[in-house]
Amino acid sequence: MSGASKKPRVLIVTPEVTYLPEGMGNMANLSAKAGGLADVSAALISSLFEQGGDVHIALPDYRHLFAHGADSVLKKEFKNIREKVPQERVHLAEDRAFFYLNAVYSYHSWENIKIALAFQREVINNIVPRVKPDLIHCNDWMTGLIPPMARELGIPCLFTIHNIFTVKRTMAEIEDRGIDTAAFWKHLYFIRSPANYEESRETNPVDFLVSGVFAAHFVNTVSPTFLREIIEGRHPFIEEPLRRELENKYNAGCAVGILNSPDPSFNPATDRYLALTYGPESAAAGKSANKRHLQQLLGLIENPNAPVFFWPSRLDTIQKGSQLMAHILYDVVSRYWNLPLQVVFVANGEFQQHMRHIVWQFNLPGRVAVCDFDEKLSRLAYGASDFVLMPSSFEPCGLPQMIGPIYGSLPVARDTGGIHDTVTPIDVDNNRGNGILFETFDAQGLSWAIDRAIDFYRLPQKTREKQIARIMSESMSMFNHSVTAKLYIKLYETMLQRPFINP
Repeated sequence: MSGASKKPRVLIVTPEVTYLPEGMGNMANLSAKAGGLADVSAALISSLFEQGGDVHIALPDYRHLFAHGADSVLKKEFKNIREKVPQERVHLAEDRAFFYLNAVYSYHSWENIKIALAFQREVINNIVPRVKPDLIHCNDWMTGLIPPMARELGIPCLFTIHNIFTVKRTMAEIEDRGIDTAAFWKHLYFIRSPANYEESRETNPVDFLVSGVFAAHFVNTVSPTFLREIIEGRHPFIEEPLRRELENKYNAGCAVGILNSPDPSFNPATDRYLALTYGPESAAAGKSANKRHLQQLLGLIENPNAPVFFWPSRLDTIQKGSQLMAHILYDVVSRYWNLPLQVVFVANGEFQQHMRHIVWQFNLPGRVAVCDFDEKLSRLAYGASDFVLMPSSFEPCGLPQMIGPIYGSLPVARDTGGIHDTVTPIDVDNNRGNGILFETFDAQGLSWAIDRAIDFYRLPQKTREKQIARIMSESMSMFNHSVTAKLYIKLYETMLQRPFINP
């Protein structure tokens, strides 16, 4: 990082990472991913490392995940990495809790708590004392006990909220897993105000996520608008302690929103899962070829002129607006029967069966396809579709509304959270905008937005192609890891320049 006589040592603590830069511990193929956190961690580490920064990462030792698919040389290195590379920048937390996991997270909440406590114990007791960082960057509830420790030690700490999920456990339970909370208990956030350590140890649960916010020197969410929505109390499902502590940080100038960005592999010019790769100037031909391939694959009516709407998000009952789409699905398809409008779902979730029932009930198999999530099929759908559907009730960040425009597939989305920060209404006359937004979370709003999408689709071909080429080019420059990493690095520099006084 610029402007410093001594390179600050940054320790990024994360349960996930997609990749590491070549030369960083000879573990470039290391990967443990469950969501966007893995991509952000990879982007930050790579940017810092490429700039010559003294960057370190603390990560659970997912031995089974790391060895899976690695060549024999890498498998041997995973086993003895610390012995072979004494100056290793990759610090693997050792505990059987995550040695043999098949995924980053378990389906059982009790097991995830055990994993989180084991990970944090190793970071607090072993990794931080060994690395001696100048700044620590923690992510989500699984690292929420580290900011209180950092606060006690006077180490500047950034806490990033990717997901608002949290857990609550007493200090007695935490200490039973080897973490000495007595050393930093005053910086933890309890369910009720603690009288003293002894009084609270066994009966006053600690909120992991809120503790991270409360103790960290700076906090960020993964979109500026979602941060404001939380502070303004616009999401009743967010508990008051989290809202209040984020408001306190925001009012103190210590809370910001930094958008995530898609993985660099989301690029229609190089995506190996497309039937035909394409760029902004060849989008029409690329879309047509990929659309035919998708239609053949899914048994849809083969028509390159059919407008295709792609649903990329999980079919849940709370966040993603599945109920809105179910309410209008038949009406929308029948309204544009002669086009013929098509809808492709590539998503799992409890609402999937309901969508399948609608397709069966109204005999829509040639016009609507409901598929289990598959990475290859999802990427093909981005390349084949004309629009991406995201009628979310809330959205901490969201990635499909960024990925879609990169592929020339315009988002049809509700104006909330990260969607508000990344989608602007299409304005052909003024040559700006990248999608269609509706405000009220109801079926009528979504139906109206789909109508506006069809209005755009019916524009003269040259006009539409010009707008899609512009949107693709702008999106590639706006939605990438380089932009995200620069914002985090700027925040690091702000934190390192600011004096911190412990209470």
